[in-house]
Amino acid sequence: MTDRQTARISSRKQPQQARSTELVAAILQAAVQVLAKEGAARFTTARVAEKAGVSIGSLYQYFPNKAAILFRLQSDEWLQTTQMLRTILENLQQPPLERLHTLVHAFIRSECAEAQMRGALHDAAPLYRDAPQAHEVRATGRQIFATFMLELLPEVSAPTRTAACELILSTLSSVGKDFSGSPRTDAEITVCADGMAAMFTAYVVALNQPSRL
Repeated sequence: MTDRQTARISSRKQPQQARSTELVAAILQAAVQVLAKEGAARFTTARVAEKAGVSIGSLYQYFPNKAAILFRLQSDEWLQTTQMLRTILENLQQPPLERLHTLVHAFIRSECAEAQMRGALHDAAPLYRDAPQAHEVRATGRQIFATFMLELLPEVSAPTRTAACELILSTLSSVGKDFSGSPRTDAEITVCADGMAAMFTAYVVALNQPSRL
């Protein structure tokens, strides 16, 4: 991505005082509401400013355009997911397979709870998906999971472990996106998460079995 393209999604300045912080928080909260109601196609800075009850000039002090607002929302979502990964997978009080089970449940529930906004952010992804910041955040999450895979599969070869990591992450992401595309009850979420966790557990156990050949 060029410097010009990166500048389009960068905030103009960071809030330094409590009042400024509150203003940015109000803008972002309004942006979430506008995005959920209007979708990415009808998302505009004017609608966000109106919803937040601020002037368009005040909004532009911090966000130069709608791409910058959307990227901030997406960045916050990525950071929340990364923190969830870190909190669950680095909890050494739980055995690795229990952590995997906990992660699956937390991820599926998170996907269902924020499905509408995440769908809208996915539609807006062309505005920022190639930004260096985007690659950095995604790489951090993958590294956390890759480190965890060393605990899950300590004896398997590196290529097998890498392939298993990609398979679990891609399956979790794809199923989470598809499953959360429709409203789900708590019971349905539990059944889905339990099934995925059991499938991943069986896969990991099978990979850890010594070859019979």
